[in-house]
Amino acid sequence: MHSSRQELRVDLGERSYPILIGPSLLGQQDLTPFVAGEQVMIVSNETVAPLYMEAAKACFPGKTVDTVVLPDGEQYKNWQTLNLIFDALLERRHSRKTTLVALGGGVVGDMTGFAAASYQRGVPFIQIPTTLLSQVDSSVGGKTGINHPLGKNMVGAFHQPEVVLIDTATLNTLPEREVSAGLAEVIKYGLIRDVAFLAWLEANIERLIGLEADALAEAIYRSCACKADVVAQDEREGGLRAILNLGHTFGHAIETFAGYGSWLHGEAVGAGMLMAADLSVRLGMLSGDDQSRAREVILKARLPETVPEGMKPDDFLRLMAVDKKNVDGALRLVLLTGLGDAVIVSDASTQSLRETLNKFCCSE
Repeated sequence: MHSSRQELRVDLGERSYPILIGPSLLGQQDLTPFVAGEQVMIVSNETVAPLYMEAAKACFPGKTVDTVVLPDGEQYKNWQTLNLIFDALLERRHSRKTTLVALGGGVVGDMTGFAAASYQRGVPFIQIPTTLLSQVDSSVGGKTGINHPLGKNMVGAFHQPEVVLIDTATLNTLPEREVSAGLAEVIKYGLIRDVAFLAWLEANIERLIGLEADALAEAIYRSCACKADVVAQDEREGGLRAILNLGHTFGHAIETFAGYGSWLHGEAVGAGMLMAADLSVRLGMLSGDDQSRAREVILKARLPETVPEGMKPDDFLRLMAVDKKNVDGALRLVLLTGLGDAVIVSDASTQSLRETLNKFCCSE
């Protein structure tokens, strides 16, 4: 199907950029056309750097390439780790013509992008995502940031990359749990916007779990195309882009409660999408049959259907109150009116919400 290189474009006027997708692009794709100055700083982590740092350096022939390697894990997505990037940039005297490169998963991408948005009031950066979740979601769209103890991704900036390089071969080293976490975001696109893609996922989920190259390339391309289309219409999440957060309000509450890093982001989103579908049915928006289809494909991706042990409805309500989508104190949730059709709801019945929370918090 898609074993060769493909290209997509995120259309944002002068901030437009390409997404390059294909096997073995790392080390072979020359990225110097996307670098304005002579300096490059590649930011990676302790897990990814030994695997791919040398290949990433080879993408910048003739440039001065420095590197910084961060600890690995969502629990390190904070000010202290972000400062390691600034320390490296300043110690090696990187100017405002430098280009930062994020080599890793969503945590590395978010922090590198935020460092680029902030360093000398903004420098260019490049995304080289190496996990399925970052390839289909966090590397595209320019959302960057870090976590705060009271809420996930609450400190950050919109800062679009110059290019996104997706080497599908990097998924061959991905642990099974990370593959499932990435599939949560892939399934999300089918649920919110593309019912034909959802049907394709239902038929091909085992191939994706088995890391079949052609199936992965198809899923990545269609996911990125969906996200690029939404971002082009609503870059800074004034309206439509919020639908990309299906399951995320519940999911972020799970991540914050459990402690960053104990649940993978995609695992929490998977459980959150089940909760969103349940609430959609309780509010009379979604049919039981559609809910069953959504649940089945989420569970086939080997995602959890429970919440962290000891998490109560009041924990959800307290943590969901600290969410970037909320406006003037009103809780805004992304819910489903059908498969492939998501809406933003700010007046969900408190009783229905509690019924959903009770069901998931009290199920054994």
